[in-house]
Amino acid sequence: MTKAATGAPDRVQYIGVRDVRFGVGVTVIEPVNLYGCEIGDDVFVGPFVEIQKSSRIGSRTRVQSHSFICSLVTVGEDCFVGHGVMFINDTFESGAPARGDQKLWKETDIGNHVSIGSNATIMPVRICSGVVIGAGAVVTKDISEPGIYAGNPARWLRSLSYD
Repeated sequence: MTKAATGAPDRVQYIGVRDVRFGVGVTVIEPVNLYGCEIGDDVFVGPFVEIQKSSRIGSRTRVQSHSFICSLVTVGEDCFVGHGVMFINDTFESGAPARGDQKLWKETDIGNHVSIGSNATIMPVRICSGVVIGAGAVVTKDISEPGIYAGNPARWLRSLSYD
């Protein structure tokens, strides 16, 4: 019986944790795929998270389970990334996936003190500090004013009040 007949893959790649620059006091709950990225001090990374190469997670940030942080994403300090948050770096600009052509990928930059609700999708954008992104929101444009944003596409709802 051939491999194809048994349904076995031709190649299996195991990642786990590889080539990561960790700060001090980091907690990682396995299973995870972390490779070629930088994780700041006192960061928490939940299970079933993937953080790809050339990404940076700032100090004291929490990344909850099942989130995907692709290449070229920078998340600031004191942030919260909820369960199942997806970052996107390929906008299908050519009408199809870039298929690894990194020249077509775009960067995402998240400021400090940003909270992103569960199941949000973050396209390649810049989000300033002091922002809350609602659960399930789809962020398609830069956010330059602190406040609360939600919806698809995400829209400004109101300012944040700190009592």
